[in-house]
Amino acid sequence: MRKKYDVASLGNAIVDVIASVDDRFLLTHRIAKGGMTLIDEFRAKELHKALADNHQALSSLHEVAGGSAANTMAGLASLGGTGLFVGKVFDDRLGAVFGKSMSAHGITFSTPPTSQGSTTASCMIAVTPDGQRSMSTYLGACRELVPDDVDAEAIAEARLLYIEGYLWDEETAKHASRKAIAAIRGAGGRVALSLSDSFCVGRFRDEFLHLLDRDVNILFANEDEAKALFQEEEFDGVIAKAKAWGGIAAITRSANGSVIVEEGQVHAVPAAPVAQVIDTTGAGDQFAAGFLYGITHGKNLTDCARLGGIAAAEVISHYGARPETSLKELAARAGLA
Repeated sequence: MRKKYDVASLGNAIVDVIASVDDRFLLTHRIAKGGMTLIDEFRAKELHKALADNHQALSSLHEVAGGSAANTMAGLASLGGTGLFVGKVFDDRLGAVFGKSMSAHGITFSTPPTSQGSTTASCMIAVTPDGQRSMSTYLGACRELVPDDVDAEAIAEARLLYIEGYLWDEETAKHASRKAIAAIRGAGGRVALSLSDSFCVGRFRDEFLHLLDRDVNILFANEDEAKALFQEEEFDGVIAKAKAWGGIAAITRSANGSVIVEEGQVHAVPAAPVAQVIDTTGAGDQFAAGFLYGITHGKNLTDCARLGGIAAAEVISHYGARPETSLKELAARAGLA
């Protein structure tokens, strides 16, 4: 049965505000160089204004939809896939920016904005001439996703549901995720989970394992996240636990490529070549994009991983977490179209 979407996804809806600055700007505005700091709404507005006032002298200010799952959807669309994204924004200017940015990438985003609660989430990204990205993140409305934001009928129109682990930080977002899981499973689709980061695994390991037992068919993790989930110090132990689980585990290993495990089968896939690594932000998100495109278009697991590697290699070759070169064209050059 033909579906409207290849992938439906739930995640944190965040607007990335990116600007080139000098080191003096970081000192003046007390920004920790090269780090990520959580900030409140007042601080977000203060930094946004400072970046906007500063950009005339150094570089233009860029505002683009961000967040892990949203970035994955952008990669999926660049490959020619169809995606639906569910995430919470406020009815404000940045909320409109998020929606327009998603539409510009060919992704359906129809979650109604809220007029109550926190304003739209944003990440102020100050980029210095040495390439360091200093991030100040205000989580805002993205943390307030609720079950009513999930259109079960729209989710059921997808082949696969992709959820980012960060949603487990809020109870209402967990309930929204479970509603989406019920919708996709009721329609015969599959569920994929990204572990997001090792700290997230540390907070919700038991719940993630419960999801794997009951609902998840595809797991995305880097090596450290997988070790934390399966409580293994050696990678061979991770492989053994993934085999015992029985689903599809797609585990990335940075320059060592990826390993895909499905029951008794293990596929080790080298990393795609990249001339120079500029910024690793978004590598995991784009690997997931390529893999999800492949698995929803009938590719074997090795080719799914190759597509993921191509997408990851593209995004780490420049600043930003979304592809700047058509991934569809890169896949075609590799014989994977």
